[in-house]
Amino acid sequence: MASLSFVIPRKCLLQSSLRDANDQHDPPGFCSKSLFPYRRPMLNSTVTHVAVEPPVTLSPLVAETFHDDRLAAWKSIRQESWEGELKVEGEIPLWLSGTYLRNGPGLWHIESYNFRHLFDGYATVVRLHFENGRLVAGHRQLESEAYKAAKTNKKLCYREFSEVPRADNFISYIGELANLFSGASLTDNANTGVVRLGDGRVVCLTETIKGSIQINPETLETIGKFEYSDNLGGLIHSAHPIVTETEFWTLLPDLVKPGYRVVRMEPYSNERKVIGRVDCRGGPAPGWVHSFPVTEHHIVVPEMPLRYCAQNLLKAEPTPLYKFEWHPESKAFMHVMCKATGKTVVSVEVPLYVTFHFINAYEERDEKGRVTAIIVDCCEHNANASILDKLRLQNLRSFSGEDVLPDARVGRFTIPMDGSHRGKLEAALDPDQHGRGMDMCSINPDYLGKKYRYAYACGAQRPCNFPNTITKIDLLTKNAKNWHEEGSVPSEPFFVARPGATEEDDGVVISMVSARNGEGFALLLDGSSFEEIARAKFPYGLPYGLHGCWVPKQQRN
Repeated sequence: MASLSFVIPRKCLLQSSLRDANDQHDPPGFCSKSLFPYRRPMLNSTVTHVAVEPPVTLSPLVAETFHDDRLAAWKSIRQESWEGELKVEGEIPLWLSGTYLRNGPGLWHIESYNFRHLFDGYATVVRLHFENGRLVAGHRQLESEAYKAAKTNKKLCYREFSEVPRADNFISYIGELANLFSGASLTDNANTGVVRLGDGRVVCLTETIKGSIQINPETLETIGKFEYSDNLGGLIHSAHPIVTETEFWTLLPDLVKPGYRVVRMEPYSNERKVIGRVDCRGGPAPGWVHSFPVTEHHIVVPEMPLRYCAQNLLKAEPTPLYKFEWHPESKAFMHVMCKATGKTVVSVEVPLYVTFHFINAYEERDEKGRVTAIIVDCCEHNANASILDKLRLQNLRSFSGEDVLPDARVGRFTIPMDGSHRGKLEAALDPDQHGRGMDMCSINPDYLGKKYRYAYACGAQRPCNFPNTITKIDLLTKNAKNWHEEGSVPSEPFFVARPGATEEDDGVVISMVSARNGEGFALLLDGSSFEEIARAKFPYGLPYGLHGCWVPKQQRN
């Protein structure tokens, strides 16, 4: 996730700059030196009984140090890169052959300045390569312009999710705002997701379009900016496109005339083509579209009451909702567009909702094969936007044992296709089945856009301040199975199907876990029984990561 941009009249820009020019003090929640009284020397990452060859290491990074060293999830990565074979406990299935890549923020400080929000950190890509029952792991910092500039200048140089470069004086502050107006000061820190395109190229992404960066999946080296060859313009897009072997779909929010352009890109092409446009039905700006779902024949465009906000973007210090504003009076909607024609076929009002991540969607049909409804599932936060502020690093690092994680559920939308003006939103199963926590989801990719039964996500065992379980959701029986290890924080569970499988849950679930003792490990669960089948310890704990992709061995470039 990254800072977002708006086209704003220059008068408004100047007025905001006059208000905020002197607002450069440390904000509430800033991690001051009193929280970090000392620095510990970087530990040697070479572990002889783990690495089969010397690790590839660039210049070291000295991470911030905390009073509680037990959990690495919220601490910066200790060095820019590492690679080595991990010792496996249990058995990795011999059929599991390929590479799991995971992207996420991994460096939350520059020199003595510490970032404030989970989404601010510079991208760290982690690689797990499975072959013949063995596991070779590695990680590397993504060399975005934002990261390289910060490293060279020893200070923040681009606008991140909650961070703004500190101006030396009023004139430089006005210059930075002018760069914001043009988009030049927006980050390209692609720290949100990583996708493999149908042609095999691997791209790291965030919500700024300039933050699309191609990497080598074998070495994790940064190849360079992924340049779109069209003239569509714009500064932001959905952080999560829909990517298959034959399709690449994404949404481009229009912040001037509120709405969304739906675009498609072919494999072996960098040209996005507009398929259609959806106009917003409410609010001063489009609703945030971090992700969106598709069915076999339709694109579903969500319009949340959590909307982009120009004034919040211009502020020198973050508001509780950061670059967004909550507008319940603007209502919430779901729009359905035909993939083939680009026409909006349905637009319905739905109950208020907040979601980062959609799980899946599919079409319900009657006995004559006519589509009667679109079913859309998501990780829904009970229309409570406070989850954004709960992800401040200070909150994550200072868990006191109290239950502070806001409730979440599998929210199921029913969008009628009979001309009705309202849709439904209800829980797909009792949220207590997964501890009233729900986010970071995956499914069997063969069921994308189709009726499905199983989803894998992070749930909660309370009390907690962050999702701390891996849960398998059965949407048919409306039950859940949960994996939990005391004090650990698992990252997104990613499902990989067994080749030739006929059952939807025949495969493995991969997650990377930050353990209570400061260590970390890669975890494999059986997709069907949900029992642990293997784990492999990292030489040191890795920071929490966000989203990943699978690169099959035979298709790696």
